[in-house]
Amino acid sequence: MSALHEAFARARSEGRAALIGYLPAGFPTPEQSVALIAAMVEAGVDIIEVGLPYSDPLMDGPDIQAAVDQALRAGTTPDTVLDVVGEVSAAGGTAVVMSYWNPIERYGVDRFAARLAGAGGHGVITPDLTPEEAGPWIDATSAHGLDRVFLVAPSSTDARIATVASVTSGFLYAASTMGVTGARSQVSSAAPALVARSRALTDLPIAVGLGVSTGEQAREVASYADGVIVGSAFVRRILQATDHDAAVVAVRALAGELATGVRGA
Repeated sequence: MSALHEAFARARSEGRAALIGYLPAGFPTPEQSVALIAAMVEAGVDIIEVGLPYSDPLMDGPDIQAAVDQALRAGTTPDTVLDVVGEVSAAGGTAVVMSYWNPIERYGVDRFAARLAGAGGHGVITPDLTPEEAGPWIDATSAHGLDRVFLVAPSSTDARIATVASVTSGFLYAASTMGVTGARSQVSSAAPALVARSRALTDLPIAVGLGVSTGEQAREVASYADGVIVGSAFVRRILQATDHDAAVVAVRALAGELATGVRGA
């Protein structure tokens, strides 16, 4: 059983969904991102998505775009991301990387997988990599014991969900909407049906992302999914904070609210 499966199993044994939080490495600085992630873990986040900043974040809305731009201007590189993963893992966090495919391919597919495994990372979410193009990545992650997380969406047919699930490990990422990332006033009504269709086709844990920003929304999603993914809401709290200490307080408060939400489903 991988570390991701263990995290979901532990949450399930407690009668709740797993809470997954995203933050770009290097935002606002590498050192501050580690401290902010530590606050998320301490307040109840089960799995951390460490974002790899990229200059063309096609799936991301304005908050995450602003954050990754700030991280890139601060000099964040793939090596920085791997160092952040190492620090999170050393502190006891369960970390995966969220990355578009181009930076991994340019870094070197096997090299990236080997370094991530060596840093204590447990897998990678690749939102723009399709199963048909994933052969080298499947080989590399299998060789280095990493989980592969692929995405399905409300537009995915049952046949497509089955194809994506067949190359996925760790958990299946169910995007709740066809839009970009971003906190929303309500989670897409398409999410429950997507989870139900996916659950009929795979035994993998299914986590829902895109749009969750409050404890009440987390509670709603946790009532039908195995995991709740939150990213933009954390980033927005940091962007709005007056300084680093205020950002840590804000992130810890949001993580606590979300953790209470997944426990109340």
